[in-house]
Amino acid sequence: MPLPHGFVVTLDRHTRVLDDGRALLGGFPTRLLRLAPRARPLLTGRTVRVKDTASAILAERLLDSGMANPDVTALPPCPDRRYTVVVPVRDRPRQLDRLLAALGTDAPVIVVDDASRRPEAVAGVAAGHGARLVSLPANLGPAGARNAGLRLVTTPYVVFADSDVVLSPDTAPMLLRHFADPRVAMAVPRIAGLSTAASPNWIGRYEEARSSLDLGRAPAEVRPGTPVSWASTACVVARVDALGDGFDDRLRVGEDVDLCWRLFENGWRLRYEPRVEVAHEHRVRLGDWFLRKAEYGTGAEPLARRHPQFIAPAVFAPWSTALIVALLAQRRWSLPAAGAVYGIATVRIARKLEGTRHPYRLALSLTASGAVGALSQTSALVTRHWWPLTALGCTVSGRVRRAAAVAALTDIALEYRKDSAGLDPVRYGVARRLDDLAYGAGVWFSALKGRSSKALHPRVVRGGRAAVRTGRSRP
Repeated sequence: MPLPHGFVVTLDRHTRVLDDGRALLGGFPTRLLRLAPRARPLLTGRTVRVKDTASAILAERLLDSGMANPDVTALPPCPDRRYTVVVPVRDRPRQLDRLLAALGTDAPVIVVDDASRRPEAVAGVAAGHGARLVSLPANLGPAGARNAGLRLVTTPYVVFADSDVVLSPDTAPMLLRHFADPRVAMAVPRIAGLSTAASPNWIGRYEEARSSLDLGRAPAEVRPGTPVSWASTACVVARVDALGDGFDDRLRVGEDVDLCWRLFENGWRLRYEPRVEVAHEHRVRLGDWFLRKAEYGTGAEPLARRHPQFIAPAVFAPWSTALIVALLAQRRWSLPAAGAVYGIATVRIARKLEGTRHPYRLALSLTASGAVGALSQTSALVTRHWWPLTALGCTVSGRVRRAAAVAALTDIALEYRKDSAGLDPVRYGVARRLDDLAYGAGVWFSALKGRSSKALHPRVVRGGRAAVRTGRSRP
């Protein structure tokens, strides 16, 4: 089904308009889209409004390439706004009461008690807010609890909301606007921190800036291999008929990532909408926080078995792989070799940009972006995913020690400047390294338990961030 009339898309912040609107450069992977003469007037400023077949085709092309996102504020309300809220919970009556009070009374609510230790407290809260209660005799985990609620949903849309989030009555209606696109199966808000009495401590302030659930300030399509490659289902609006049997209840961790990737493989779109925010009560006690970060890492190996084509701790282009290897060698020839690789990559990209103004200027910018991305991913490998190997290497090699020190300190300096976590650099740096240690330990634990190292293998692919594909619009 085509996009409906009145649907509005706006170019992504990273998409560049070239040559007075004759071409667009952006997307993931980066591509050059040359606009046909008939297509150029359809782009007004940085916006395309669907009003006929040609504009619908162009808007679809921009969405599929990652060059544009729907403008949720300009979209009409969803014509069928019927939805049911499903809340999986185990104990946590205080948090459940807070959530149900914030939801309002516009939609039916199903509370799924996942074998609470004090079921009477959960039942009392659900009854006090007029919610339907489903009590499970055995603990199934978040996936199984959500599925138990999903089977009872009779509305076209479902809202999954964890008990430790708070959303307003406007959250679901705003996210439902994305479903004007008939290919959208799921829309998720930005997960921000909930202010509590304990949240101002140093872990709370770090989580406010670096929460694993916060996907940033920019709207995006949720798609493997892009900056927003998955989305948390702590709060999500979904099309019921797209979900099928729902979550994989064999997964206790990573069930949200698995669902996102299965929907993507089935041809659906998933939208991340940061203009809608939901508050989440982050873990702020050091021990709880550290264990939760490690638990996130344990989902890596099961996901690698299910989606080997999507999961990798780092993804490099061939030229950036050569550049990183040259720099890590730390020899006299390293800088000249890295410079030669950089120059060759720039020339090759510039040739793909021939026909545009200033192809070499654009190529230099793209190559620089690719190099920075490759260095950032290498830093993450050294300090996060591969830290046990790094620690072992530091005991026997000065080069490894130097690489680890540069990676750790550069990462802290760059991220601290960007995050503004309200922490001094020392405590921020400690939290950052503990975060990496915990997650990496979880990844290695899952790899050893599953007897597979797939989740630890970086991938080298053609068409990375600084490679350019070319295409032409045909509306």
